[in-house]
Amino acid sequence: MRLKTFPQGGIHPDDNKISAHKPIEKLPVPKTISIPISQHIGAPAKPVVQINDQVKTGQLIAKSGGFISANIHSSVSGTIKKLDKVMDVSGYKRDCIVIEVEGDEWNEDIDLSPEIKQDCTLSCDEIKKKIMDAGIVGMGGATFPSHVKLTIPDGKKAEYLLVNGAECEPYLTSDHRLMLEKPEEIIVGIKILMKALNVEKAIVGIESNKMDAIQLLSEKAQEEKAITIQALKLQYPQGGEKQLIKALVNREAPPPPGLPIDVGCVVFNVGTVFAVYEAVQKNKPLVERIVAITGKTLMNPSNFLVRLGTPISTLIEKAGGMPQDRGKIISGGPLMGKAIADTSIPVTKGTSGIVLMPDNESLRKECLTCIRCAKCVSVCPQGLEPYLLMLLGQKQLFSKAEEENVLNCIECGCCSFACPSNRPLLDHIRYAKTTVMNLIRTRKR
Repeated sequence: MRLKTFPQGGIHPDDNKISAHKPIEKLPVPKTISIPISQHIGAPAKPVVQINDQVKTGQLIAKSGGFISANIHSSVSGTIKKLDKVMDVSGYKRDCIVIEVEGDEWNEDIDLSPEIKQDCTLSCDEIKKKIMDAGIVGMGGATFPSHVKLTIPDGKKAEYLLVNGAECEPYLTSDHRLMLEKPEEIIVGIKILMKALNVEKAIVGIESNKMDAIQLLSEKAQEEKAITIQALKLQYPQGGEKQLIKALVNREAPPPPGLPIDVGCVVFNVGTVFAVYEAVQKNKPLVERIVAITGKTLMNPSNFLVRLGTPISTLIEKAGGMPQDRGKIISGGPLMGKAIADTSIPVTKGTSGIVLMPDNESLRKECLTCIRCAKCVSVCPQGLEPYLLMLLGQKQLFSKAEEENVLNCIECGCCSFACPSNRPLLDHIRYAKTTVMNLIRTRKR
């Protein structure tokens, strides 16, 4: 099979897929969980429960706060203890619902049987409603509400459903294990989304370091003429939405505020596809997800099926405890993830992995003067000039940064990775990008 890729920029870090051979293991439910009411892009959900209410697993506890929002369901059965604030990966305290666990009673209409339900007789609108009711969001980390993606704007037409199975971030393995252990469910989920979008072609892109997943899904999709499994070159950020579209269908997704639908594409992460299968075929809302916990010196790198709201400390303990040489704990991958200081932070819908970096790899090296080598330019998959955008961020020249297309940055970190002078390019670019976005919002008011 010919390997496809995107043509511009990219890097080739060591993939370090240490936990790739570890089967998914169900993590025991902790005694107390804290469920944030905002686990998605858009408006926070609004609590519909009160202190001392009894809840079951899968019960709605916070209703979406608007069209771009998502429902939140209890991931456990027990008693609502308090409406509190807990730290999230950004370092800010957010509203959450704290539940004391009592047993594990699920809502009666949720099908927990292992039987794979192949046929979906629901209409397009019924499928979208089930996905919206279940609180499904993008599970690759972006957490965009899935029902919004399925609502095609007037004048646009979806031609391709693209499924992101690249998992190009170093260390992360949750999507890989999902494809190996739930391939039939993923194929059914793809067909459901194709029906919802009214498209006749779906392509699943998987990086070539997952040949076992490529072969298995190819076998399972053998009778599905509309579904193609495409192997991709090992090149970060292969799983970026724009890069995936270019690699799979050779179309150029427009810069912000443009969307993939502008070139006839809708992109979903493979984890989201599985969540759609469970929502539509099993009536199961999004209350748990697979999380890879990994690191070079971690005693037992693993892939856990985790209830949302579980503290990260529970995963670390189950994986053998905190390594003595631990330098950083990263939520997500080392290139696009965020370092966290508090292990009581709960797992949310967007938590794809936890990486424990050893001290000798996590320390920043001395920042040196830019030597004008242009390596940051050559590796940028968006065709930007990172050295210039960093300077504009440092000098707070935000209007100029907007002119230089800072909003096109996908924050992949290729520039910082490639810089021989150890310059924190992405930090300053992210600062400039966030400021420009806030200024644009202010202008629109």
